[in-house]
Amino acid sequence: MTPPAEKPGPFSSLRIRNFRLLLIGTVLSNATQWIQQVTLSWLVYEMTGSGTILGSINLVRSIASLGMIPAAGLLIDRINRRNLMLITNGWLLFITLGLGLILLFDYSHISHLFVFAFLGGMTQTIDGTLRQVVLFDLVPRSITPNAVALIQTGWSLMRSFGPSIGGFLILWLGAGGNFLVQAGIYALIAINIMYIHFPARKPTAVHSSPIQNIKDGLRYVVERRVTRSFMLMGFVLPLFIIPIYNVLPPIYAAEVFHGGPEVLGFLLSSVGIGGIAGGIFVAFMNRVERRGLLQLVSLFLLSLSLIGFAYTTTLSLALPLLALSGFFEMIFLTTNQTLLQLSIPDDLRGRVTSIVNLNAALMPLGGLVAGTGSDLFGGPKMITIILGTITAGIALIVFFSSPVIRNYRLSQAIESTPD
Repeated sequence: MTPPAEKPGPFSSLRIRNFRLLLIGTVLSNATQWIQQVTLSWLVYEMTGSGTILGSINLVRSIASLGMIPAAGLLIDRINRRNLMLITNGWLLFITLGLGLILLFDYSHISHLFVFAFLGGMTQTIDGTLRQVVLFDLVPRSITPNAVALIQTGWSLMRSFGPSIGGFLILWLGAGGNFLVQAGIYALIAINIMYIHFPARKPTAVHSSPIQNIKDGLRYVVERRVTRSFMLMGFVLPLFIIPIYNVLPPIYAAEVFHGGPEVLGFLLSSVGIGGIAGGIFVAFMNRVERRGLLQLVSLFLLSLSLIGFAYTTTLSLALPLLALSGFFEMIFLTTNQTLLQLSIPDDLRGRVTSIVNLNAALMPLGGLVAGTGSDLFGGPKMITIILGTITAGIALIVFFSSPVIRNYRLSQAIESTPD
């Protein structure tokens, strides 16, 4: 836990054994989520042939996640974090193994998938928030930017290859075997957790009521200008950018590039590959101080990349532009999350992080706007240009109107002690 005496290098956080274990477990956790997402979608559509039901199961998962977010922060601050991580992964192992056996013995019904999506959505919300918080327990503040960059790189890696792995597992082992493999990964994650040494800490949210604990987190966000500013900046991606990645690619593949699933795979993989490069790039940026400015510049260039992508008609030009957008997306996301987390005190980190993660509620709204806009404008190009232009406008407005963000430095974030 002692930070290196010299200037942190691009992989300095990997010197810490506990962080290495956390990184491995988080990458495995991300892999299961992406594999699970594609497998559930395939199963639902195979059973029902209904796009409405396919959308409904994703809605059920989102509702479960949103409902659990406030409680997740409270649990993280109240309960021993190692025990909570083991409980959540044990539960995910149990329900995944159960569904795999049901599918394997051909007792499956569509209701089983909805129950699984609901229970899994609740539990993964706790696990995801917990992993964000635990990172700051295991790594010194001086190298947390490097650690966040490597964690986000692992997420982007799985975003690129997780769905493909899920598809191959369905092909080789069937849906039941696929879920059994996922259960095996959860077992590996549980073993991984057992080897992590969590520093002793005193739960800080025990002496007051749960409602008061949640209010404490909300009050901190409202009263602290730096935290509030970076949290609001974090709303931009789920509202204006991520819907372009999640909703519009199938329409681009079919209507713009006149291809099939293979073209869709190329489009999605390009974003992920760009994200991997962006994460590695941030890991090498230890000497860059103006992280607030970097956040705004990367957001502006991300929007320009997507606008350029919308104007292309050839796949050979579209893929590099999408990769470029993924590159800048990862720089923005990593920088935003680092500065935001460094502004939160340790005793409130779980509760405040869970409030920050409420921005996930904006993704369904953004997806609705993107899909409806594509229908209204006769294709995905115009709504992409509109959303990209709004994002670029936000970056410029914040640059000229918010010195808090524009002038914020990494050393300022690391040396400050939130209270």
